[in-house]
Amino acid sequence: MAVPLPDSIELRRETALMPYRETLDEMTARNAAIQAGDARELLWLLEHPPVYTAGTSAGEGELLDTRFEVFDTGRGGRYTYHGPGQRVGYVLLDLSRRAKDVRGFVHALEGWVIDTLVAFGVESWRAEGRVGIWTRDLDGDEAKIGAIGVRVRRWVTMHGFAVNLSPDLSHFEGIVPCGIAEYGVTSLADLGIEVAPEEWDKALLTQAPAFLAALDPQGLEQGK
Repeated sequence: MAVPLPDSIELRRETALMPYRETLDEMTARNAAIQAGDARELLWLLEHPPVYTAGTSAGEGELLDTRFEVFDTGRGGRYTYHGPGQRVGYVLLDLSRRAKDVRGFVHALEGWVIDTLVAFGVESWRAEGRVGIWTRDLDGDEAKIGAIGVRVRRWVTMHGFAVNLSPDLSHFEGIVPCGIAEYGVTSLADLGIEVAPEEWDKALLTQAPAFLAALDPQGLEQGK
């Protein structure tokens, strides 16, 4: 696979399920190494065994059962689910080399996922007051297809996005996803679109130059 990333960014693509705790520990260490100038930036694409993760705004009543292990993550946002069939992208970039604009980074990250979904014929969007990436389910109702959650430490980002390719959607019933109970969750498979992880990764990487271009000060200003 051709990788349209600069040499300053390492790409890691996992084919086996990655334990969440191990991944979080490694991501935290890599974040510190990037801050110190001892490691390259990182785009890490993977899937986890089933887990629930809690962001800094997670509400006590939003965890409905504990069928899976629950992790406090330190990222922004509320509860989310990770599991097989959901492609997670951890994006560790040094914003001090780009625009020091956290909201602009989140906006660009959302745009990256939205533009990638277009490659599979799926229209998606941001929704005012609702975190995540939204589309229409088979009934025509608005539903979440992707989650966004980031943390920025000394201008180096961590965490990122998760997109539902073909997860077991019943697993989301153990939480109030991102604190939003009024809307459901969908996936590409639920929409009748089968996408293998390597197909998703290829489409995502095709859009990577546009995502990175949006992170320079001029690109962020134009995107607002």
